[in-house]
Amino acid sequence: MTAAASASPSAATSASDSSAVTSTGASTVDKGVGPLLRGWREQRRVSQLELALRAGSSARHISFVETGRSRPSEEMVLRLAEHLDVPVRDRNALLLAAGYAPRYPETPLDDPALDALREGVERLIQGYEPYPAFVVDATYNVVAANRGIAMLLDTVPEHLLAPPLNAMRLTLHPEGLAPRIRNLREWRGHLLAQMERDIALRRSEPLRALYEEVAAYPYPSKGSPSEGYPENDEEPGETVPYFALPMQIEHDGRVLSFISSISTFNTPMDVTVAELAIETLLPADPATVKYLQSLMS
Repeated sequence: MTAAASASPSAATSASDSSAVTSTGASTVDKGVGPLLRGWREQRRVSQLELALRAGSSARHISFVETGRSRPSEEMVLRLAEHLDVPVRDRNALLLAAGYAPRYPETPLDDPALDALREGVERLIQGYEPYPAFVVDATYNVVAANRGIAMLLDTVPEHLLAPPLNAMRLTLHPEGLAPRIRNLREWRGHLLAQMERDIALRRSEPLRALYEEVAAYPYPSKGSPSEGYPENDEEPGETVPYFALPMQIEHDGRVLSFISSISTFNTPMDVTVAELAIETLLPADPATVKYLQSLMS
């Protein structure tokens, strides 16, 4: 895995090609904007009155929009979508269902228009070295990674490293990182809960399919809760008071502890950019810091 960001043109199509369907695959034209807006409102557990107050409208108008008795303006669709925290991709779907053109483009990641973005992201994750850092898309496919990630993957079999590289598969597959994760039960639960939150937010069928796949993985023969984990060969020290759940992973006879931090872009105006996330694995204890720094010397 290298630090260079890459994506095939098929991985990020133009808005005109893909925005005629929602993230669940259903036609927006067939559904109409009213049922779609009602679905997002009910999922967010917001009443018609509360949404109306947020959007500067009336409960009567919201009701008329949802039942198809009133066609919302383009501005109103975008305003309601913003207050319902609808993902950018699905805002395009709402606009299409209401009879308007998509507002947000979906630029392929390898498009020259995103050269500055790619360069900035690459510089950012390289700046974290030797700490691991990587960038994923909406379905956790890795589009960029630094040498810290390559270090963690040095024992992963080649078939799991074939494109498209997927962070969830790499972590939870019984031949991936899972056998080396000391607190696999807790870390697996954290990752699955994270995916469940993303599914609730995005209502994405590809993401749900990935969740069902990785949730069905068996525990690896080495590293399952019933069989114990490799011992840390370092001398025991003081117990570290973790401030967040760490991923404790064995590497080269040592146990490294990392805290995960995820960053996204503020107010993105492009579907591709909106769905990118930068994840960094920060050392959770002094021993991990010392070991990673030793790799740079």
